[in-house]
Amino acid sequence: MISPLTVLIIFALFLLLSAIKVLREYERGVIFRLGRLIDAKGPGIILLVPFIDRMVKVSLRTIAMDVPPQDVITKDNVSIKVNAVLYFRVIDPSKAIVEVEDFLYATSQLSQTTLRSILGQAELDELLSERDKINQELQSVIDAHTDPWGIKVSMVEVKHVDLPVDMQRAMAKQAEAERERRAKIIHAEGEFQASKQLSNAAKVMDKSPKTLQLRYLQTLAEISTENNSTIIFPLPLDLIKPLLGSSKDSPAEEE
Repeated sequence: MISPLTVLIIFALFLLLSAIKVLREYERGVIFRLGRLIDAKGPGIILLVPFIDRMVKVSLRTIAMDVPPQDVITKDNVSIKVNAVLYFRVIDPSKAIVEVEDFLYATSQLSQTTLRSILGQAELDELLSERDKINQELQSVIDAHTDPWGIKVSMVEVKHVDLPVDMQRAMAKQAEAERERRAKIIHAEGEFQASKQLSNAAKVMDKSPKTLQLRYLQTLAEISTENNSTIIFPLPLDLIKPLLGSSKDSPAEEE
């Protein structure tokens, strides 16, 4: 039979174990005494008054919350689906427990409504090309609303934008037309630069006719080495005038 002293000792040990709590470095304990907020304590060993104090653990680590895909109609009336990821942490454990019933659920719902609201005010091109600006605006708005809850939103990132099929085709055609336009501009600039160089070369050849004759002979040499077929190439009379003049002079010299 168990003696009353043994029962008393076991009861005392039970009370002692229930009064001692150990919190990790990233944990804080929000203490309520008879329903009234006392303080947030930790980390380390926390002593509670049995049957009087109640402790709620809160983690101070950064939480990565996935925002599910939201149906958004942009400012230019394009229907898209957008999802995002939210990074936040609790900086005031007391407010996170007292000011809101469930800070995780409340932050999730706030991020979804804010995502639809902010993206609905932007055009599709702005959403695709200015992603950093959209992320900063989302972070600023959500952080301002969660500050009374003792929560700090450090980052919001839009992960994926799901476009309709017809919009994807239209954007692909637009990108292809843009590439063709750039190719034509580059080709035109190349032709313009080449024409300027040819114009300068023509001015040099006009000042020195022998330069044209040398270029003529060089072209003949290139054709003879690169092509095996027979090519009839006109021969300038200026090139053979010295030979014609010497042939006319030779009979006179014999007389």
